[in-house]
Amino acid sequence: MITDFRLKVFKTAADKLSFTKAATELFISQPAVTKNINELEKQLGTPLFLRHGNNISLTAGGTLLLKYANRILSLYSNLNSEFSTEGNIQEGNIAIGASTTLSQYVLPGILAKFKRHYRNIQVTLVNGNSEQIEKMVSGMQLDIGMVEGNASDHTLHYEPFINDELILVTASANPFNKDEITPEELKELPLVIREWGSGTLDIIEHTLIKHNISLKDLSIEMQLGSTESIKHYLFNSDAFAFLSIRSILEELSCNKLKVIEINNMVINRNFNFVTLHGQNNRLTNIFKQFCTEY
Repeated sequence: MITDFRLKVFKTAADKLSFTKAATELFISQPAVTKNINELEKQLGTPLFLRHGNNISLTAGGTLLLKYANRILSLYSNLNSEFSTEGNIQEGNIAIGASTTLSQYVLPGILAKFKRHYRNIQVTLVNGNSEQIEKMVSGMQLDIGMVEGNASDHTLHYEPFINDELILVTASANPFNKDEITPEELKELPLVIREWGSGTLDIIEHTLIKHNISLKDLSIEMQLGSTESIKHYLFNSDAFAFLSIRSILEELSCNKLKVIEINNMVINRNFNFVTLHGQNNRLTNIFKQFCTEY
């Protein structure tokens, strides 16, 4: 496999902001990490990290180098992939980023099966909201993203993966006694929603606009950054939330949450693969095909 190990050491240390964590991930000693960084700094004639006791941070030069390191290492990955064949492509690394619903409720089962099939392909999964994942793909920190919501970045290529539905739920212990409401009644309910930048919130907002309702019309009680935190908030309150049907199957079967239907309102969404335009990595293509078939 062709690569630039010194750049790989730098990128790992820059991503982790720790020489110790970089050494652990790369299976080398911490002095070896320091040596490689020092040699790069000597070559470039500028410090790459600021040392603050046991902590480090990137200098302006380090930030600039990281930008180029992401591009260069991505090109090496594509090069190695192009010179592999379907028959012998049994090793490599894929960095995947996925939005919350996918990373918690969809991907773990897929990744377990993928690992059994491709034992020597190392997979790293990063969790974040759709906006964060798109930025990391655009910055070449990830090989592929899996996000919800509409295409929002013209530098990225979006491909459909699976469909999902968002439904309104509340705790089964909530004394609210209606099984069905109108869109107008939704305005009166205390709601817990996701943070700004979330693909889930984006889809909800677009659907509400079709019913002449804006987010400002809603009674928003709380904004939380993950599906799990929202579920636990619901368990301890009389609030309501829109959650993926894929994320609450267990809670519905255990009667911890109940569904509230909304007349003439269905919130469907697509999950998409997202990659940089023009980036064609064979390992990434194999992973996409495996996910789609699964």
